[in-house]
Amino acid sequence: MAEHSKHTYDESKIKTLSSLEHIRLRTGMYIGRVGNGSHYEDGCYILLKEVIDNAIDEYIMGYGKEVQIAIEGHVVTVRDFGRGIPLGKIVDCVSKINTGAKYNDDVFQFSVGLNGVGTKAVNALSKEFFVRSHRAGECAEAVFKQGRLKGDKTGQTNEPDGTFIRFTPDPEIFKDSQFQAEHIERRLRHYSYLNAGLKLIFNGKTFQSRLGLLDLVMEDLKADGSEPIYAPLHYASKLLEFCFTHSNSRYGETFYSFVNGQYTADGGTHLSAFREGLLKAVNEFANAKYEGDDVRESMVGAVAIRLKDPIFESQTKNKLGNTEIRTDLVNKVREELLHFFNRNKDIAEKLLAKVQDTQQLRKELQEVKKLARERAKAITLRIPQLKDCKTHYDKLKGKGKGSMVFITEGQSAAGSIVSCRDVNTQAIFVLKGKPLNVWDLKRDVVYKNDELYNLMRSLDIEDTLENLRYEKVILATDADVDGLHIRNLMITYFFRFFDSLVHDGHLYVLETPLFRVRNQGKTLYCYSEAERDEAVKTLSKGVEITRFKGLGEISPAEFKQFIGANMRLSQVEYAPKPDTHVLLSFYMGRNTPERRDYIMEHLVVPVEE
Repeated sequence: MAEHSKHTYDESKIKTLSSLEHIRLRTGMYIGRVGNGSHYEDGCYILLKEVIDNAIDEYIMGYGKEVQIAIEGHVVTVRDFGRGIPLGKIVDCVSKINTGAKYNDDVFQFSVGLNGVGTKAVNALSKEFFVRSHRAGECAEAVFKQGRLKGDKTGQTNEPDGTFIRFTPDPEIFKDSQFQAEHIERRLRHYSYLNAGLKLIFNGKTFQSRLGLLDLVMEDLKADGSEPIYAPLHYASKLLEFCFTHSNSRYGETFYSFVNGQYTADGGTHLSAFREGLLKAVNEFANAKYEGDDVRESMVGAVAIRLKDPIFESQTKNKLGNTEIRTDLVNKVREELLHFFNRNKDIAEKLLAKVQDTQQLRKELQEVKKLARERAKAITLRIPQLKDCKTHYDKLKGKGKGSMVFITEGQSAAGSIVSCRDVNTQAIFVLKGKPLNVWDLKRDVVYKNDELYNLMRSLDIEDTLENLRYEKVILATDADVDGLHIRNLMITYFFRFFDSLVHDGHLYVLETPLFRVRNQGKTLYCYSEAERDEAVKTLSKGVEITRFKGLGEISPAEFKQFIGANMRLSQVEYAPKPDTHVLLSFYMGRNTPERRDYIMEHLVVPVEE
């Protein structure tokens, strides 16, 4: 009877949360991931972004040319010099959902935050939140704790108009979050490129751009020493700005896209419309039928638009969804580029020469593909490095969920997994030593290198991710320097040629224990030195510690539990190409002397006690 009443569905089970309670309980709906501050899109940066967005909106509307940002520990302050929040509405504007001036087109025409949630979410998710508005010699201020008003007052002021906000992210929600200056500075650089002339000062460091997206494109090229083939094409109007060029030393395309000053990491309608308009303009000018990949290969560019009613696919605004703008945007890009090509024939000729080179390389690649397939068929119908499983993933039919392939090094490591795997859902692909570093190589290397080609065939991702045969692709390497190197080489391979595999969340790293701590009565497996030390304290007497250097050292009986129900996996997170390019170029590129100097400068030598 008691069990039955526990599951009764009646009026007493229906709950209504206040907006404040909803924000704190369903944090992810408002700011996306909470994280710990190590990732650009972690929650603490979204809180900061929401406050700065309001200051940027003021600048866009012609008020306030400077924004001052300071972070000391966990305390954040932002001061703008815009019009200031109307004094009588200061409490409502930072605490009541669906309150604000951004619903009024006469006040904010091109605002990033149009849902009246931003600052309210910051307030609700802050341990302490303070706001003060200055307007024409008068001021009003309010203090909140966890979104609840604790006091407010009005008075006189000698300070210039604008708004001052100070907040501390609530440790109950953000726990171990730490602000990292590099992520904040990157966001501020984006803001400066998109709002030429605006001065952003962060902890004394100034970010300001004179040439807008042109500065962004040149800065991106400079980051890894790339040179533009021709002077970047730059167009700017009130509603649309774009800039691009080709580079000789880049693979793939690198595009930044923005809406109303917001970086849309996943692109959207504006980026796809720009690509289409670009292709149409090039084909019309050249009287040719180039493919989009031919035109955009090795291109570095940026596109920014301003919209009155942007529709984003999530609260964190990573992708634009407005479809009604597509046709007009395609035509505008096509029209402006044709004007540019006709006025700058020398640049147009350099662009077309690059496109023709790319087209020729693609044709040559087709020949290489053909030879590789014929060679593979001649050798065997099976892939010798692959120990397959019975169940395969089929995304379209919704089958094979839970299937996985372990990519491992050497026969000894593979042997441990083979002996204890589930043959229904767990496959193994064995690498023969260290794979090739492909970061600075072209796609034909996938067809010329047997190991990389066989891996691509095993996963069946040559043409599209739709054919992926395993739901999870798991890197299972030794927990030593060589194992980590192999892991990085494989991550580079996937990011370089099959980034959609990473984007869609299929790439993982297998975490295996570093230590076995045991006594006569109990055995504990530890994944870090801290866990090892805790295990030693727990077992206290007669403790034996084993350090596992390779997967092959772990017996099949032990290994079974590490790839079973309690398997520990870390998902390889996807970051857009503009974000990963500089990182991978530095660590995996051909800049050996520079990398060696970096290592020597940051080398930590342990001091013997």
